[in-house]
Amino acid sequence: MGGDRGGREGAEPARGALVVVATPIGNLDDLSPRAAAALRDADLVACEDTRRTARLLRHAGSSAPMVPAHQHNEAARAADLCRRMLAGQTVALVSDAGAPGVSDPGARVVAAAAAAGIPVTVVPGPSAVQAALAASGMPAGRFVFVGFFPRRPAERRELLAALADPPMTMVGFESPRRLPGLLADLAAHDPERPVAVCRELTKLHEEVARDSAARLAERFAEPPRGEVTVVIGPPANAPPPDESRLAAGLESLLDAGLGPARAAEAAAALGAAPRNEAYRAALAAAERRRAR
Repeated sequence: MGGDRGGREGAEPARGALVVVATPIGNLDDLSPRAAAALRDADLVACEDTRRTARLLRHAGSSAPMVPAHQHNEAARAADLCRRMLAGQTVALVSDAGAPGVSDPGARVVAAAAAAGIPVTVVPGPSAVQAALAASGMPAGRFVFVGFFPRRPAERRELLAALADPPMTMVGFESPRRLPGLLADLAAHDPERPVAVCRELTKLHEEVARDSAARLAERFAEPPRGEVTVVIGPPANAPPPDESRLAAGLESLLDAGLGPARAAEAAAALGAAPRNEAYRAALAAAERRRAR
């Protein structure tokens, strides 16, 4: 009988769950069937902006109530949401666009739920980072996501310098108002560095401008409209990986007892080479050791 489950002495208390749902970055048709079902099945939707999420819920056919969970109240809201989930409710967590916790609120709620032993599942989906990388044509075997680029010019220049060695692709968000300053700094630092400015991704007026930093600084001397994701490729004159140094480093790691896979992971983490390249080199080094 339905009421018997919670009334038995010693029965386990009801426990809900947290479902982290990635939402469209511009085009509502990108909402997956699984994400829509999660929004319909939730007892409560914790969201960044209730007005924006109300439109998403209508599109998904969900009538779940909403509570705001944004950067100004997330710490307090996390405790409230955990109490609800421990009482048996399923909470869907969304941000305005993309995945909660990725340059958006949500990480505190996830951490609190995990600490309380509440099951956490993720419904993956649209991502401005992945969309921009795919559209840019830049090498993406290894890249770094920097969130929003620093506001201050000096901090931007420090970031660019810090990520110049080892050379890799960089992805970040920027406000239209600050985009001209970012591109000017890039052009001053390395005018020929390849850059892609991805604007209004998945929306009606989507634009991807690919060019050198210097030419894009001229093109976007005035702030554009819309949301912007910037992909910065490795320097055009970046030296290729030193294969002899990579081989010597892998030999040392293998001597230390690491297998080829773990040795390759360590070499890639140190920036010696992309992971696939490091793995091929590690297999070759291991084969040479067996042949000795």
